[in-house]
Amino acid sequence: MTAAVSFGEQLHATMADYVRRRDVPGVVTLVSRHGRVRRPVQSAVVGVGTIGGPAIQRDAIFRVTSLSKPIISAAAMVLVDDGVLRLDEPVDRFLPELADRRVLHRLNSPLDDTVPAARPINVRDLLTSRMGFGIVMARAERYPIQRALRELEICVGPPNPQAPHTPDEWMRRLGMLPLMHQPGERWMYSTSYDVLGVLVARASGHSLETFLRARLLAPLGMRDTAFSLPPSKLNRFVSCYRAHPTTGALTVVDAAATSQWSAPPKFPAGRDGLVSTADDYLAFGQMLLARGIHAGQQVLSRKAVALMTMNHLTAEQKSESVLLSGGRGWGFGMAVTPYWFGWDGGFGTSWRTYERAGIVAVLMTQRLVVPVSSGIDDEFWTIVEGTLGDQEH
Repeated sequence: MTAAVSFGEQLHATMADYVRRRDVPGVVTLVSRHGRVRRPVQSAVVGVGTIGGPAIQRDAIFRVTSLSKPIISAAAMVLVDDGVLRLDEPVDRFLPELADRRVLHRLNSPLDDTVPAARPINVRDLLTSRMGFGIVMARAERYPIQRALRELEICVGPPNPQAPHTPDEWMRRLGMLPLMHQPGERWMYSTSYDVLGVLVARASGHSLETFLRARLLAPLGMRDTAFSLPPSKLNRFVSCYRAHPTTGALTVVDAAATSQWSAPPKFPAGRDGLVSTADDYLAFGQMLLARGIHAGQQVLSRKAVALMTMNHLTAEQKSESVLLSGGRGWGFGMAVTPYWFGWDGGFGTSWRTYERAGIVAVLMTQRLVVPVSSGIDDEFWTIVEGTLGDQEH
């Protein structure tokens, strides 16, 4: 009679298959239940950080891209808890560049074909990605607004830590453009979290990274989460790859040794600029599971966590994007479902917290999910849900 395969054995074997097939160079996964990391967790640390380099370690540092959004949202909620920001107040007080907005008559309109905004953009709009501006899911430069973004060098494309503009200059340029939709009207991905990062910095009176470090990252013990890496940590940084759409061969997008993240950015991007480790992100997910508490300290209020992890979109708004398929709603910087909340990064990182089962799970690899995904994240979540989260279905 064959012995039952343990969760750790199944997870390790599956992740190892992806590495063996060269679908991903290496992977780190962590799964905890009720605050305890499942064993043997080391068996889910497989492959290499850089092809041709040494074995990847559990403390490897990854570009988490869009997993930055939940962290930036949590930082904003610290200021809401402090009473510095209010969710339904206009952002004009700290972001005058966004006052008195004009809105395109239609998305394909010339930039001067506008109507007045029905109301100001508020803090909640930024947190829920409904400020009226974001990524246009259409062929590049199909519309005049897309061409204007390119010309102003404030494109909403892939992560770019060495972008040329400071936060103030970026905001000045963004303020030159009309909104694409009325504030609160539609869910438009990504840009609002860059704006939110600037808001957090200005409202707190500190740089975004300084505030993040003092009020969120340090209290959570997230020592390796930042917008860049010092030389002393580059040996733990992994390289990032893209798969050829036909052959599947991996080619380097950003090499660890010469990475764009090896120097502090002029513009710390709230939408996709952070690097982190699996353990750091696990701590963040566990804090949300514990209603804002970490190591006995109330890092976020229970109300703040509840607001972050509940859906704020209408059924129509949820239906407008393929990113919210499968019954997903949107909280503050993350997807929410009746079973879990979490999000994914375009460079191969993924996190979910299953509240009822007390599960927090993190997957980190470094292969772009476009033009073709490896599928490792889908299989990871199938294993997690099937083995640990049966009650979640």
